[in-house]
Amino acid sequence: MAKILIIEDDKFLRELLSQKLLKEGYEVIEGIDGEAGLKKLQEEKPDLALLDLILPGLDGFEILSRAKSNPETAGIPVLILSNLGQQEEVEKALKLGATDFLIKAHFTPGEIVSKIKAILV
Repeated sequence: MAKILIIEDDKFLRELLSQKLLKEGYEVIEGIDGEAGLKKLQEEKPDLALLDLILPGLDGFEILSRAKSNPETAGIPVLILSNLGQQEEVEKALKLGATDFLIKAHFTPGEIVSKIKAILV
């Protein structure tokens, strides 16, 4: 069973995604801010991280940068899920090593789960 880390400060969205992933048979870990998310990424070594960019404390770009520069976590796919959707932010995230970039408003939780499945195949 794949382990998914959700780093998201929006409680409603985090719980919605957690429920959806649990129903699909995934193990879910949650990080409610940047520091907690990075710590869980390093300790739990999930199969995939779902990362928001705007977070209290460390932002998503910083977490992504640190995750990808650490040999222990560099191989973990990181799926960005953000309200930011400017081309410049998308490019920055992909340059830092994100697997894909989803804009929250454009995807339902079901579509997000489908993306996760496709990445983990």
